[in-house]
Amino acid sequence: MNDLQQRMETHIGRLSEFTATPGNGTTRLTYSKEDLQARLYIKEKMQEYGLQVREDGIGNIFGRLEGTLTGAPSVLIGSHFDSVPNGGSYDGPAGVVAGLEVAALFKENNLTPKYPLEVIALVEEEGARFEGGLMGSRGITGVLNEEDFKNLTDKDGIKTIEAMAEIGLDSSLPKKRDPKTMKAYLELHIEQGPILEGKGIPIGLVKAIVGLVQLEVTVEGKAGHAGTMPMEHRSDALVAAAKMIARLPELALNEGEGSVITTGRLNVFPNGSNVIPNKVVFTVDLRSGKEEHILSMIENVKELVDSYNDSGIKTSVAHQLYMAPKAMDSDIISLLKEKCSELDVPYCSLNSGAGHDAMVFSDVTAAAMLFIPSRDGVSHCPEEWSDSKDIATAVQILFEAAKALTEAE
Repeated sequence: MNDLQQRMETHIGRLSEFTATPGNGTTRLTYSKEDLQARLYIKEKMQEYGLQVREDGIGNIFGRLEGTLTGAPSVLIGSHFDSVPNGGSYDGPAGVVAGLEVAALFKENNLTPKYPLEVIALVEEEGARFEGGLMGSRGITGVLNEEDFKNLTDKDGIKTIEAMAEIGLDSSLPKKRDPKTMKAYLELHIEQGPILEGKGIPIGLVKAIVGLVQLEVTVEGKAGHAGTMPMEHRSDALVAAAKMIARLPELALNEGEGSVITTGRLNVFPNGSNVIPNKVVFTVDLRSGKEEHILSMIENVKELVDSYNDSGIKTSVAHQLYMAPKAMDSDIISLLKEKCSELDVPYCSLNSGAGHDAMVFSDVTAAAMLFIPSRDGVSHCPEEWSDSKDIATAVQILFEAAKALTEAE
């Protein structure tokens, strides 16, 4: 095991310690105690590697290696460091520590770039605490405006700005960043699927990222006693919601071409074992590689939900996130292919079925992604694992690409 590979394992291991569920995966929600522990580690390493460290008004972390060109835009490299509940150690953090080690290689080789290099650690990509996801990158690009950010609350009604204050973050700092300050964005991520491992290929070059929509459906009925209210007189919100959810998969199957629909979160009120539910709120996650399928599924979900409106049941659908399918930058993909060939690293091209911060950045700057294999294709669970050898290989490719991007006009 070489030094770079060993450092990758050390970083991943340390960050995995910052979890609210020790022994049962990584649970690191945005603005939590575990978030603070992770950000302190990331900032410490940034400083150790000679980077100028700052945080913005959302809590994103930036480590900057200044360039020789005054006022030049930066090459950003990184990923997110939050997790889903009981998730894995690699989804997000692998990309953050890859960015750190690219900066370390600049330092070890005494390189001063023309264009600044910035390592970036993003918050709330997963949307596990505040609905919608991709919050850090959406804030940087202005897709999430100040008012909407301040109005976001978690399941306990805690607002973003309140949660930030709890761990000492300043929400009054600037959030949106001028696109002219960004030359490119590079992100390493685990594949979260079986293709690379199945082919025995260590690097995947992402051609495009699937379109992603998140809806929130509210179903309202009428509470009542579980034992005394006759069945024919009930307005059971959960029964109505269950019927809707059971029909959602067929909407994706009808679209075809890899379209998928998932109900990932369901909250029942008042949630008593002997009370007829009077309200249910659930999420609907829609994904497809083609925007026409996304738009079609949105309309079909709305029609399905609306069809359950009657005298006793009231329904509504709210949009929480809409991201169209995004192609990655062809010039950077060509550069990455060139570097893979120079380093004699096998690669293949593939699309991403998961959403990533790169899709947000792609609207304002040149963006590209590298994938590394995921063991058994699993992710978002404690069993998630990727080989540090593959991460180290990707770091070398990113380092070579970053050198070229920070020098090229």
